[in-house]
Amino acid sequence: MGIQAEGLKRSLDALAERDPAIAAALARAGYPEPRISERGYTTLLRAIVGQQVSIKAAASMWAKLEAAVGADMDPRNILSASDEALRGAGLSRQKMSYARSLAEEVVSGRLDLDNLPEDDEEAIAKLVAVKGIGRWTAEVYLLFAEGRVDMWPAGDLAVQIEIGRILGLPDRPTERHIRELAEAWRPHRGPLAIFSWHHRRADMGSDNEAPV
Repeated sequence: MGIQAEGLKRSLDALAERDPAIAAALARAGYPEPRISERGYTTLLRAIVGQQVSIKAAASMWAKLEAAVGADMDPRNILSASDEALRGAGLSRQKMSYARSLAEEVVSGRLDLDNLPEDDEEAIAKLVAVKGIGRWTAEVYLLFAEGRVDMWPAGDLAVQIEIGRILGLPDRPTERHIRELAEAWRPHRGPLAIFSWHHRRADMGSDNEAPV
């Protein structure tokens, strides 16, 4: 699903009309490419596997996990896999617990990723009820996999840094501050988050990828 290129451009143009600092940043860095993830269990599991590790390490772990449980990542295979098999894929005891928790929620039907609530905060609450999924993971999933235009992952360090740079702030804004600032950018906060990751890559190189 995700936010398509035309939607990104339309939202960023609207924000540029409101804020000269955003307009200047857009002129410098250009429009970001769409970043779209598949809706569903696999994308959330990939986010859990990639928590607190580098992009390269996460890719290696994912490849080993595919070898252990199958490329289709059937949640029932996660539930039936031994600790040894999951550990061999590089999952810590904590990540094993998180992966199994997510799989159990999906297999049981308690978490229906095709029918999350339409209200953004209700959808976030549904996701964070799963062990191992925090607000940041829920927000970026809803942004990239469901294309929810007003998602604002204010806890993301790169978003904080780049919004601070774009606005010319003397210090990196806190999560609370950046949430307050972003009220003026509704209902286009998701595209601005995507642009902030794009702006960071333009400044620092291609290793600084957006999440999920």
